[in-house]
Amino acid sequence: MEKKEIIRRNPLKMMGYSSEDVLSDGGFGALTAHAGVGKTAFLVQIAIDKLLRDKNVLHISIDEPVEKVCLWYEQVFRNIAQRNHIKQADPFWEVILPRRFIMTFKVDGFSVPKLEERINDLSEQGIFLPQMILIDGLPFEEMGRKTFLDLKAAARNLGVGVWFTVKTHRHEPSGPGAIPIPMTGIEDLFDVIIELQPDGKEIYVKALKGGPPASEIVELALDPSTMMIRNPDGELVSESDRKAQ
Repeated sequence: MEKKEIIRRNPLKMMGYSSEDVLSDGGFGALTAHAGVGKTAFLVQIAIDKLLRDKNVLHISIDEPVEKVCLWYEQVFRNIAQRNHIKQADPFWEVILPRRFIMTFKVDGFSVPKLEERINDLSEQGIFLPQMILIDGLPFEEMGRKTFLDLKAAARNLGVGVWFTVKTHRHEPSGPGAIPIPMTGIEDLFDVIIELQPDGKEIYVKALKGGPPASEIVELALDPSTMMIRNPDGELVSESDRKAQ
């Protein structure tokens, strides 16, 4: 029952999306925000939900060590367990760990062929086959459109969706359609774009592209202390709470 309750609190379902699997095979999703606003924490929440549904998640971190990524998962998982009043969380943690694989790249060492080679090696050796891929820290401004086209083709071949974090700058205006400047010229390749928008002490969660139907949209925010989704008035949200609003 505890596991089902955690899954019900999937951050994407809280936003009004009808399915946990928002992205189709080869689909792209983006989490955009300024530095330090909560992109990685939100990304890890998406990953943990997938892991709890017995799916394999490949987390690719650019310029961050494996140890730091592991700490993110541990912290977010502890917050999820506390929010759901789970006293014995270790069994859940032990179950999901084998389904997560963390891979790191230096910025100048990342390329789609290298990524495909690493994934193929893991798969051929029977070590790991991803069912979702996360890429955290890729510098969009330095990547050409071809890189994303190649990534999309690779994701389609693997049968996975890919979530990215996209760093924006505080005083930088948005591009056409409120799309962040770093995504200009490639936004058509993305099915979903979600923005974490600071406003005073609040961090609002807004869909810029591929959002749920207007009738399903609920104003949500992140708790700054835990980065868990809640109402702006401070109440943590469950799926049943969202539907009742």
